[in-house]
Amino acid sequence: MGWLDQVEDQVDALRRARALQEVSRSAEACVLLDHVIRTTDDPYARADALVQRISALINLGRTAEFTRAIEDASAAVRDLAEPYLHGHLNALAALAAHHQGALDRCVMHLVRAARALGADDTPDRDTAWGWHDLAMAYSYLSFHGHALGAIERAREVGLSAGIPEETFAAPGIRLRNAVALDHNGDGDGCLRVLRDVAGDLARFLRGGRAANLRPSSLAAYGYAAARRAALGDRVESAGDADPTRLLGHGGDSARARDLRQLGQVCLAVAAGRPIEAVTRLDAIRVSDETLGAAEAPRLRSIALGRAGDHAGAHRADRHAFRLAARRSDRLRDVYIDGIAARIDHEEMRREAARYEGEALTDPLTGLPNRRRLERYLGAVVSRGERVVIGVCDLDGFKAVNTRHGHHSGDLVLQRVAGVINRVMRRGDFVARYGGDEFVVVLPDTGMSEAVEVARRIEAAVRTEDWGSLVPGTPVGVTIGFAEVDGSTTVSVREALGTAFELADREMLRLKARPPVNASGREGAPA
Repeated sequence: MGWLDQVEDQVDALRRARALQEVSRSAEACVLLDHVIRTTDDPYARADALVQRISALINLGRTAEFTRAIEDASAAVRDLAEPYLHGHLNALAALAAHHQGALDRCVMHLVRAARALGADDTPDRDTAWGWHDLAMAYSYLSFHGHALGAIERAREVGLSAGIPEETFAAPGIRLRNAVALDHNGDGDGCLRVLRDVAGDLARFLRGGRAANLRPSSLAAYGYAAARRAALGDRVESAGDADPTRLLGHGGDSARARDLRQLGQVCLAVAAGRPIEAVTRLDAIRVSDETLGAAEAPRLRSIALGRAGDHAGAHRADRHAFRLAARRSDRLRDVYIDGIAARIDHEEMRREAARYEGEALTDPLTGLPNRRRLERYLGAVVSRGERVVIGVCDLDGFKAVNTRHGHHSGDLVLQRVAGVINRVMRRGDFVARYGGDEFVVVLPDTGMSEAVEVARRIEAAVRTEDWGSLVPGTPVGVTIGFAEVDGSTTVSVREALGTAFELADREMLRLKARPPVNASGREGAPA
């Protein structure tokens, strides 16, 4: 039994809305869904309409409405025990979060969507579309391997439900994979993927199955062909494979509109009109989320190179590469920080079971607090183990509170906690001691290894993007270490006291050093 078989009210309207979205007529679907939401008393019909409405808003690019739509749908779905509905809602919420630039929230929804859809073993059309939308979310976030796996699952479930294979061709997934390769300097890899995409379209055309392709897929095939032409490949310019004709598909989809505009830039380059291509780039406005923020500067580089402006082409190419690298760094940080937070959560859960009713966690950063640190060190000392204690004192934190306020100061402390956790080794212990001081405990470690840990922490804090969080107030860290040998008679209080004393000395020594100039040498700038 499929999902819609459980819906008792306005099923035909809900199916009609699905059909409209499949042919890129989302504005009409939105009107129909709004009517269902206003008039139905069936909780299943209302939930389905609200989830579908998110999809329509994403297709239309109505970003300002995303948050409210997701809140309404989440409230309607919360009490319904239906894996498909929860999976599809989270897949769409991931897409919306991506378009809003909230990568951490996007990743959270992706994980929830995959779990919910994986628990739904019903081979019906709706589940197949849920996997399709999850694949799209993975693809927009540049998780290309996950995207290919999810779209393959959509095809499998779809075939079981009688949906033709070509309905889930999803060329946009491989298109985004191809341009990402080009943004990172692999033009040959990009062309290989684009040629494979063209081969699929040719196969569907030969088999007479192109009529089953979605309008948005046709637009993606068109852009893939135009992009190949811009890179110098010969591309068929007549018949059903003509890129101009393909780019005309996509209906009211915001993504298809972006592909049309960028596609015209590519075709101008391919036709030997690079100045026209640059002029078009100056005049259009496309979402960074369609093909990545690096796509427009990369096309500018190609066009300027064809026009003979090699210096301009080089600058544009470097800009594209920086944008692509920045995106990769943000994704890495989201995952690494998320994993660190999960590990911390598991540790806190275990500690909470051991010391029920006692506060052992700093509520701001989620790190162990001073009480838990002292217990940990007490256990280490009692076992006679050797550790190195490092005290991390933030530099520039007072200026943050003075210029930006204590709320921004709290955000800096949370960010620093994540940064320190990110670079620590397995088995190391990190705690917030109080104020802007953090303590790291390195088990079975000598001072030479501790110096390397300090270097990693200092570099990670120094290179963090503080300008976007607290402009004009850079944040650094000074670290002092003390070695504690549990075989000697030393108390936890004495160990911490020694570490803090050394941290203060190190901080004063470093602050007394001459500044480092642009050449990397000590001394005042010339």
